[in-house]
Amino acid sequence: MVSTARSRVREPAGNLPADVTSFVGRRHEITLTKRLLAESRVVTLTGPGGVGKTRLALRVAGNMRRSFRDKAWCVQLEDLSDGSQVIDAVIDQLGLGGPSTADDVDSVIEHLKNREMLLVLDNCEHVIEDVALLVDAVVRWCPGVRVLATSRQSLGVAGESTMVVPPLQVPDIEHLPPPEAYEQFASVRLFVDRARAAVPEFEVDADNATALMRLCHHLDGNPLAIELAAVRLRSLSPQQLEERLSERYDLLTEGRRGAPARQQTLRALIDWSYDLASEQDRLAWARVSVFSGSFDLEAAEHVVADGLSEGDVLGAVHSLVDKSVLLREEAGGEVRFRLPHTLREYGQEKLVAFGEHEEVRQRHRAWFADLVDRFAADWLGDGQVAWVHRLRKDQDNLRLALHTATASPKTAGSALRMATALGQYWGIRGLNGEARHWLDQALAVATADNPERARALRASAWFALLQGDLAAANPLLEQATVVATQRGDEVEKAHVIWTRGMAALFTADLDQADALVTDALSRFRKHDCEVGELAALFALGLVKGLGDEYETGMALLAECVRRTGERGELFWRAYALWGSAQLDLRHEELERAETSAKEALRLQRRLDNRLAMAFSTDTLAWIAQRQGRNDRAARLFGAAAAFWDAVRAAPAFYATFAAGHAEHAEQARAVLGEQAYQEAFDRGHAMTFPHAIDYALEVKRHARPRTDDNVHPMPLTRRERQIAELVAQGNTNKEIAEGLVIAQRTVEGHVQNILTKLDFSSRAQIAGWIAAQRTGDASDTRS
Repeated sequence: MVSTARSRVREPAGNLPADVTSFVGRRHEITLTKRLLAESRVVTLTGPGGVGKTRLALRVAGNMRRSFRDKAWCVQLEDLSDGSQVIDAVIDQLGLGGPSTADDVDSVIEHLKNREMLLVLDNCEHVIEDVALLVDAVVRWCPGVRVLATSRQSLGVAGESTMVVPPLQVPDIEHLPPPEAYEQFASVRLFVDRARAAVPEFEVDADNATALMRLCHHLDGNPLAIELAAVRLRSLSPQQLEERLSERYDLLTEGRRGAPARQQTLRALIDWSYDLASEQDRLAWARVSVFSGSFDLEAAEHVVADGLSEGDVLGAVHSLVDKSVLLREEAGGEVRFRLPHTLREYGQEKLVAFGEHEEVRQRHRAWFADLVDRFAADWLGDGQVAWVHRLRKDQDNLRLALHTATASPKTAGSALRMATALGQYWGIRGLNGEARHWLDQALAVATADNPERARALRASAWFALLQGDLAAANPLLEQATVVATQRGDEVEKAHVIWTRGMAALFTADLDQADALVTDALSRFRKHDCEVGELAALFALGLVKGLGDEYETGMALLAECVRRTGERGELFWRAYALWGSAQLDLRHEELERAETSAKEALRLQRRLDNRLAMAFSTDTLAWIAQRQGRNDRAARLFGAAAAFWDAVRAAPAFYATFAAGHAEHAEQARAVLGEQAYQEAFDRGHAMTFPHAIDYALEVKRHARPRTDDNVHPMPLTRRERQIAELVAQGNTNKEIAEGLVIAQRTVEGHVQNILTKLDFSSRAQIAGWIAAQRTGDASDTRS
């Protein structure tokens, strides 16, 4: 018996199942798993269902089996219904033979203690405790055995290393590359591969490539979801399939024959995870499904906690992360959680079944309404950058909370408060159209006597002004005036007067603007409204200076800069500095104007205030033109145009600004000539936003640490990027080596590193990635 078992263990190829479909991507994960196995006796691959843990483990085992005298062996545990069956499965699948006895663990150890092998334990989560006991014993008594496990959660044994298997790389749906660059994404390559298996004549073309990329984004890059979806191309085009993703559970039902029962459909796969969860975990899963995008623990504790303590919520969140239901994300020292789309939809179904859907949605709305109230109360201080980052991370949840609030007249007041309080944020992000949408929705459902109505009308008018829509702004301001007067709200009346003054400024009616903003400033001071006072100081300073009162205007702007500086406030300080630059420029104080404009831009960059950056960059272009630096001016006009485009605005929306813009641009064009001006303008327009700001500030790019959450660092070194460019041009390794005067082996090493870093398998994919970089650099940061 023993000799038979030993001979079986030493079979040359072990018992790894053969691949029946192609393996796509995962170069980085394969490399990392190998490294972990070189350092640790036990490595567990974790991740959500269908993400490809098993395929990755088997691929790694297949690559490494020759490194072990007794090769690589796999024990599949998915069909076990009881932890007591683990040892039987090991004995059976390793060919150790013999019936089950009380001493089976010792028997397994006896057979493995002199072996040098890689043992793959696949799908451990539902029998995790028994697997952990076995692995602990193997690690202690079998020094030549290394264990590679796959599980929704870690085993929890001594010396274990874990690696979360991420979904396959997906396109950014907001910034899709050209159709021909689809191969750079592993998820799309997998979809195409499986599509061709289902429909041999399937081909990717310019018409369906975009739909394929969007499909893979919506499927979360989950390989199982992609494989199940690809089958549907037998009856639907990619475009039709994308349109029907909302019916995903009805569509993705055609599983693969021969696959485990729990993988026959996505539904069965998710049911499997749900059945393994405790009652507390199931409840938490259902409740966190109300979040949109990511969320933090504090929000989860509020939304999930009804009937559960904070400790219970923390434990459930930890458990769901450990079981790969929740994805954990960490950036900048902050941990947030995300429920993948499919698992979120499943959780929402359960929430409805629990009868809690509306109640939990309202808790979600209340939490984010309170967050917005805190933002509004804290805004005028030194926390503005942190608040913008915080709201940006919760933007999807804010939209969902607004949707909930605008769904009923009972919560219309909450909707109005949220939409108006978010005004600063909407403006900074350049989301003027979205702001108007939510304000209009809230105003439509709110009653006429709602106390927030005047603020909402005035805010809607302001965003209409920012979009150059005077026809819509003026009636809204008239309504706001009537409502504020009826309610006797003196502070709101001052805000309406200020907004009317800004409308006059935008239309170059400086006398009217002067009168209105002066009135507003007086009212703000009377009622001790500091935020209004700072806005009025900026506006009045600019208006005075644009007229014939340069010294008075500069003094008002200086007061605004001083007051905001004392508070650590950035928003109005940056605008006041920009206003100072405008006035100094008009009085030929070019050096001082440039200093103020650059300082304004630095502050605006910290807030990511796109509209303000458009004004400052444009003003720096005026200054460059006046300095005789016309090529720089043309580039800055191009960069500014990209900022204007990002917020769907234009200098023409602001008459007092438009004239100077046109004059300086025409003068630069006259000096350079049409062709040279346009070439420089296009170079500026093509810059990424960080590059454009660095150019405007005249600093070297590498001198500034990159902190923008949306900026993805270049994965390649400078030399690797150079070689990738040459590969894209069709050069062979030998030709690259000769051109760069380096060894061909060195080039081969660089190419292999490029393939690994980019998760590619061919030189054609490198070429596609380079093409996307050339045409889509700006899309990485213009979000």
